[in-house]
Amino acid sequence: MIYLDYQATTPLAPEAREAMLPWLGGPGTMGFANPHSPHRPGRAAAAAVEAAREQVASILPPGGKVVFTSGATEALNLALAGSRARRLAVSAIEHAAVLDTASVLDPGLTVLPVDGEGLVDPSVPLGEEAGLVAVMQVNNEIGTIQPVEELAEAAHAAGALFLCDAVQGVGKMAPPANADLIAVSAHKLYGPKGIGALWVRDGIELAPVIHGGGQEQGLRSGTLSPALCAGFGAAAALSKARMKEDAAHIEALWLRAREILGRWTLNGSAHQRWHGNLNLRLPGLDVARLMSDLRNVAFSAGSACASGSGRTSHVLSALGLGEKDAKASIRLGFGRYTAGREIEDACAQIDAAAAAQGV
Repeated sequence: MIYLDYQATTPLAPEAREAMLPWLGGPGTMGFANPHSPHRPGRAAAAAVEAAREQVASILPPGGKVVFTSGATEALNLALAGSRARRLAVSAIEHAAVLDTASVLDPGLTVLPVDGEGLVDPSVPLGEEAGLVAVMQVNNEIGTIQPVEELAEAAHAAGALFLCDAVQGVGKMAPPANADLIAVSAHKLYGPKGIGALWVRDGIELAPVIHGGGQEQGLRSGTLSPALCAGFGAAAALSKARMKEDAAHIEALWLRAREILGRWTLNGSAHQRWHGNLNLRLPGLDVARLMSDLRNVAFSAGSACASGSGRTSHVLSALGLGEKDAKASIRLGFGRYTAGREIEDACAQIDAAAAAQGV
């Protein structure tokens, strides 16, 4: 199996797995201890959590705190609901965790359009009395990199907070230095599933969304998993250390894939883009048949979170693509553990299977 769905999830880094093992609590160990307990095993577990917090903080801007959550969806909910902003503005191509949550909180929210390249213009009107503006750093479907620092400046000029979903960008590029809130997820940077974080700039006060014991700095109740925290921390530290190496490897994969799939049309900007995301279309392509014919290649027809819905991608629609073109699109995602020969083999198979359809 050739795995090309890195936007849905990344393989667990061996280093992250090793960091988790001591805290899984095997026979004869105390790694299972509750990190909120005052006894010695609990304090050791708490120390592991705090070490991980520092590692995650190292890939985020200075001047803020890291709040561990169950994932980016919870982090985004905490930011949107916890900010208590009455009016919201979000981009048209945000993840459902932002769009759906914002729609519930503010049914009259302002939706910021994107151009045909999939980019938000920093001069776009933010709507009247916007209290919080949310724009993601790297889009999960098409890989476009938004001008988030300029958008944060515009939000601040309008008196609003700026929230950035940096799930697809963190550990791969610098985070927006002037954001107020940043949501991240471990399993998108070679860490474990089930843990994410919200970075909160110093001075920003949020109301908790999950109530209970107030374990996580009073903002997120519930017992933390030292194993998940340790895996997240190790993955973050590794991503920071390997950022240039990973980027160079992915650039080589991108160039080879583009060469083999030269007749396919790229969706979204070719320049303002993370090159580990290749979203392409071919007029007349039957994507369901393509995926059925290529069961040894794992790729996507869009966001994993919307798979099976049957709906046309809201991201591709926002770019101006009609239903036929949107449904003739595929997404290839690759990264640190993708071999060059895998890209060559998979892309050749994809192109040949599409040609067999007569397209």
